[in-house]
Amino acid sequence: MKIISYNVNGIRAALKKGFIDWLKSANPDVICLQEIKANEDQLDLDIFTEAGYLYNYWYSAQKKGYSGVAILSKIKPNHVEFGTGIESMDFEGRNIRADFDDVSVMSLYLPSGTNLARLEHKFEYMAMFQDYITELKQDIPNLVICGDYNICHEAIDIHDPVRNKKVSGFLPVEREWIGTFMDSGFIDSFRYFNSEPDHYSWWSYRANARNNNKGWRIDYCLVANPLENRLKRAVILPEAKHSDHCPILVEIE
Repeated sequence: MKIISYNVNGIRAALKKGFIDWLKSANPDVICLQEIKANEDQLDLDIFTEAGYLYNYWYSAQKKGYSGVAILSKIKPNHVEFGTGIESMDFEGRNIRADFDDVSVMSLYLPSGTNLARLEHKFEYMAMFQDYITELKQDIPNLVICGDYNICHEAIDIHDPVRNKKVSGFLPVEREWIGTFMDSGFIDSFRYFNSEPDHYSWWSYRANARNNNKGWRIDYCLVANPLENRLKRAVILPEAKHSDHCPILVEIE
């Protein structure tokens, strides 16, 4: 199964930039989208089914044009879970999961900490998400959580770790949380195969950051430990330019 995760920063904007042609070329079995910024009734779903994704599921925020996640699949899932059932986590449409025969794939959009109030919400979300996943794994051990975590884990994952150490996304408490989350039973699939620096998944629109590769690696496909022997490859796809993020890919047998 080839799985891609992509924060599209608005699916309608991405569609205008050639997203469908790229999707057909990339040809994942499943793609997890974040920050779709649209409701299902604002989209022409035929373009996704015609591209081969007969099974597409959208979970939008209550606030229009904001946040939201989706899963598009060529394979029919046995079950789709919209949200977590926890209201304070779900009102912004940040979590959707598709269960297949021997693996479950989740699309996650973890909040960013753009100000103190949002940072507090992010911390609350992180704590609740850890508890939710700990419980979920008891029933669904073969879990892949793809998405925008809005956190760089290590200094190697950010272009300027010294200057950014007091910026949300690279705060010590955030880095500690994602490290603890991985230690609770997940593999950072990209780092499993690649220990090199200068690989990022998000770049600011300012100061020509992408052309200068001054980026952050904040998007992850975290794969539950029981799936380790099924990992085939994991890569970042920076050539896709429909967003300020780029897609990431994991392939499992």
